[in-house]
Amino acid sequence: MWAALFLTLPTQPSAVRLRIWRALKTLGCGALRDGVYLLPEAQATLFDPLVAEVRAHGGHASVLDVSTRDPAQHAEVLALFDRAEAYGQWRMEAQALAAALPALDATEARRRLRAVGDALQVLQRVDYYPGAAAAQARVELDALRQDLEARFSPGEPVAQAPHGIPRLDLRKFQGKRWATRARPWVDRLACAWLIRRFIDPDARFVWLADPAGSTPAPRGALGFDYDGARFTHVGSRVSFEVLAASFGLDADARLQHIARAVHFLDIGGIPVPEAAGLEAVLSGLRAVHADDDPLAQAAATVFDALYAAPGPSA
Repeated sequence: MWAALFLTLPTQPSAVRLRIWRALKTLGCGALRDGVYLLPEAQATLFDPLVAEVRAHGGHASVLDVSTRDPAQHAEVLALFDRAEAYGQWRMEAQALAAALPALDATEARRRLRAVGDALQVLQRVDYYPGAAAAQARVELDALRQDLEARFSPGEPVAQAPHGIPRLDLRKFQGKRWATRARPWVDRLACAWLIRRFIDPDARFVWLADPAGSTPAPRGALGFDYDGARFTHVGSRVSFEVLAASFGLDADARLQHIARAVHFLDIGGIPVPEAAGLEAVLSGLRAVHADDDPLAQAAATVFDALYAAPGPSA
C-alpha cells in the first residue's frame, strides 16, 4: 500500500512551486506521473506540510491510499524507488576520497570521511526499500573508515564486523582440488580465476551438479560458491569477495574493481560500467563452451584482461 499525493500547484508565487519541487525531491517520492507522487504508506504524514502549503497558496492537494492490482504493477511501483543510481554516485565520492587519502592530512581526511558518511545517511533515509546496494555501500564505507584509521591511527584496534572473515595462510592451500557447481556463472568463474591466478596456481577444479545434495564434493576438496561450501557468500559479500578477503587480496584496487562488477552481476547492488560488457562476454563463452574446464579457461582470459586494463591503481 502507498500514499499518493495528487496536486495542482499554484501558478504564483514561483517560490512556492520551487519549494514544493525541492521538498518532493528531498522526500525521495516516486513520480507516478506529473502531479502524482508516491510514498510508502508508513511515510504518508510526510506529505502533510506540502498539502498545507499548496492549499494555503490556492493550489489543490489531496493524499489517497492506493494499492497495486498484480505483481507486475507492484514491481513497476517499486522501481520508482530504486536508488541504485544514487548509490553509484555516492560510491564515486567514496572512491575519490580513497584515492586522495595519501595526499591528505588527518584532519582533512576525517572531515571528508564525515561528509561521505553523512551523504550515505541522507541517501538511506529515502531508501524506503533497501536492498543489495544499501548493504554494499555500508560495507564500502566501513572499509574506507578502516583504511583511514590504518593510515592515521596505526595500532588502533579495529572492530571486526559481525561477518568478519578470518585471514588464511596461503601456503596451506596449494595444489588442492576446488569444487563448485557445474556450469559456472560470473561469481564461480571469477572465483576460479582468482584461485588459480592468486591463490593456488596448481588448482584442479571439480564441477558438481548438486554439491549440496546428490553429488557432494570429493573428500578433501575445497568447496566454493554453494550452500555449505568452505568459501561462499558471507553477509553482503559474494564468494569472490570472501575469497579475496580470506587471503588478504582485498587491498588490491584492481581486484576490488573486478569484485564490484562480479557483485553487481551476481546479487545486484551498485551498478558499475563494466558489468554489462562482462555479462555479455561471459554469456557468449557459456554458449560456446559446453565443458566447464574450457569455459573457466576462456573466462580467465577475460578476467586477466580486466585486471590488466587501466583502472583505479593505474
